[in-house]
Order: sequence, then C-alpha cells, then structure tokens
Amino acid sequence: MKIRILYISLLVTASFVLQSCFVAKNYTRPEVVDEAHFRTDSLERDSTTIASVSWREMFTDPYLVRYIERALANNIDIRVALQQIVVARAYYNQGKQGQLPTLNVTGRMNYQELARNSQFGEFFDGAITQYELSGTLSWEADIWGKIRSQRRAFEASYLQSVAAHQAVKTELIANVAGLYFQLLALDEQVRITQETIATRESSLETTRALKDAGQVTEVAVKQTEAQLYSARALLVDLQLNIKLLENTMSILLGEAPHAIERGTLADITFNQGLSAGFPVQLLANRPDVRAAEFGLMNAFELTNVARSNFYPSLSITATGGLQSLEFDQLVSANSLFANIIGSLAQPVINGRRIRTQYEVAQAQQEQAYLNFRRAVLTASREVSDALYRYDAAGEKITAKSQEYESYNLATTYSEELLNNGLASYLEVLTARQNALNSQLDLVNARLDRLSAVVSLYRALGGGWR
Repeated sequence: MKIRILYISLLVTASFVLQSCFVAKNYTRPEVVDEAHFRTDSLERDSTTIASVSWREMFTDPYLVRYIERALANNIDIRVALQQIVVARAYYNQGKQGQLPTLNVTGRMNYQELARNSQFGEFFDGAITQYELSGTLSWEADIWGKIRSQRRAFEASYLQSVAAHQAVKTELIANVAGLYFQLLALDEQVRITQETIATRESSLETTRALKDAGQVTEVAVKQTEAQLYSARALLVDLQLNIKLLENTMSILLGEAPHAIERGTLADITFNQGLSAGFPVQLLANRPDVRAAEFGLMNAFELTNVARSNFYPSLSITATGGLQSLEFDQLVSANSLFANIIGSLAQPVINGRRIRTQYEVAQAQQEQAYLNFRRAVLTASREVSDALYRYDAAGEKITAKSQEYESYNLATTYSEELLNNGLASYLEVLTARQNALNSQLDLVNARLDRLSAVVSLYRALGGGWR
C-alpha cells in the first residue's frame, strides 16, 4: 500500500515538473489599429467620444425614446442574442469546473452463470451473484495548460456572445432612430406637398380666369393642371412610403404593423457634440469589434488545446466501495474494497487525427484574426463615412436653403411679371416646380445630417450602455 501511495506521489510530482517545462501561450492583442484609419484631422485634439453617451441622453425626442425602449424589450433579434448568452454562459460555467475531479457513484448487481468445468465453477455451484455499491473519482493533471486553455476558450466565447448582444442593441437603436427620422422627414415633405397642392389648386382657378380674360391660352391651363396632378401623385408616393416605413419600424419593435405616433422634424435637437475620439477607442466601445476579438481569443485558446494533444496526459483514478456475494452482508467492513490507478498516456499512432486537429485550429485562428482585422477596418471606414456625411450634409443644407430662397423669389417675380404681361406662363411653371423640388431636397439634406449623426453614434459603438 505504501509503495502504491509513493508511486502516485511520484506521478503527481512529475506532472508539476513537466508543467514547468511547458505552459500554454498567453494571448496578446495583435496590432490592427493606427491613427491613419480615420480620415479626419480632429482626432488628435479630441479625446472624448459620443459612444460613451447613453442613448437616453443622445436622443431627446420623447416618442423616439419610448420606441427604443419597446424595441429593446420586444425585438426578436435581441431576444435571440440573449438566449445565445445563456448558452455561452452554461459552457463557461462548465469550463470553470474543468480542473476539478469527476465523481461517479454506481449501484450494481451482477449475476454470472459459470461453466461447471471452469476455474470457479466448482466453487460457486455454477453461478455467482455479486452486489456492489461504489464510487469512482477521476482527475487529469493539467500538465500542458490544456484545461486552462479550454476554460479561457469558453470564457472568450461567453464574452463574445455578450458583445454580440451589445452589437445587436447598437444596431437596433440606430435602425429605430434612423427610421423615425425618415418618418419625420416624410411628414415634412407631405406638409410641403399638401401646401403646394393647395397653392396649385388656387393657381388653376386663377389661370382659368386669365384664360377667360384672354391673357393666357388653354395650354397654360393644361400645364397648371398637369403640375397639380404631379403634386397629387407625389403626395400618394410620400404617403405610401410612410405606411411602408411604419410597418418596418413596427417589426423592429417586435409588434404587428401599426401607425407610429411621432413629433416633427423641427423639434429634433442633439445636446451632445459630435466627438469621435481616438481610433484605439473603437476596440473598447464598438461591441462588434470586441466580439471579433473575443472570437480570436477563443480560436487562440483552442489552438493551445490542440497543441497540448501532442504531449502525454496524466490521469489518476480511484475507485472504492462495497462488494458482497450476499446482499445482507453488503454493508460490512469485510465488504470494503479500494483501487487506485495512475496512468501516463502518450499518443503515438492515431491516424493523424491530432495533427489534423492542430492544423485546423491554426487555420481557424488565422480566420479569426482576419475577421478581427476586417471588423476594425470596417468600423474605421464607417466612422470616416459618417464624419464626412455630417460635414457634407451641413454644407448641403446651407446651399439648398439659398437655392430655395432664390427659387421662391423667382416664383414670386415671375408671377408678378406674368400679371403685367412681361413674362410667359412657362417661366412661372418652371419656377414653381424648381421651388418645390428645392424645398423637398432641403428636407432630404436635413435628414442626411440626422442620419449621419445616427451613423456616427452607431459606428463608434454607442447605444449599448
């Protein structure tokens, strides 16, 4: 017995000695971010970022705030992501128990019919019935860091699912806000078109009166009618787009299609400055980038596990319990038994399975690295796009405002000239149409700026906090 205990002690000691010879590699973040990834000059002077601002502070419209709350509570994609977190957490909890021994308890009755001429047949009258109640304790020494790597892989997978859920939240908030602003812009265009229709209906009456007075021809009347019908057709398209967007937004809210109550485009304001922050902050703020890095960490640790399979494994198994040929004597000191086994197994020939697993793990790690790098590059491009879009939208608003003022004055002047017989009716029609198009374009420019704000907020990883 003492020799067995000494042997097991030597095996345990050898495991710690071997462990000191090899430890699984530690993960280090690859260099995938630099200052050149943002095409803007403001980053060096700007250490803050709107990504750290809560969406409740970013969006102040009370209707929009309520819709975002409902979307976060009911959206199908959000609920799917939450269930993925539950799955990953279960595996993570399993990984934390990896270094603990396993214990199995067994109750068994074994009946064996023996041949009369066999070794034990004469002694047991041709049959043996044995009762057993036993427990088996197994433990594998983590010599090469395999178990720790598995635990870290499960942890990275869990954190990846959490980051993925946060990414879904960011995307959902941006989509709800974007659709809401589109609805406000369409409402404004509907208002402008309705006013235009009312104006053109009045103009049509005036044109008919001018025709009766002999100042214009029937051609002018028909052209005025055509512009009126064009405005009515435009109104139909705008109202159709509103219905379609309301249906789309209802689905994002996890609800059946319904009307979306809302404010006005003029009421939208942002209390936060549009600061992007340093490029490296993408790794801390943007959840899809962090999810990609956790995927890389998971693949890195699984490569450690695959590498450790080339080396021998040390396991210790202890079994003990009660055995008896008579059931009423099972619980007795004479029925006690124990067995301890220590084994050191080295794979030699295994049909190249271990080598294949290692090569696959390496390839998957490289894939995870490339996915991480692509996520960073995509994020930096989206930030740059949003910044440029915001600046361009501001300049466009200024230009379109001036354009509308010019067309509006041109309309007024042409109508006055027409009344005095100094201009053709075609000039009036052209000025009116240009003024309407310019006013609608101005609304689109305002929507572009709002959309750029939402895009920048999403691109920087805002909304999940």
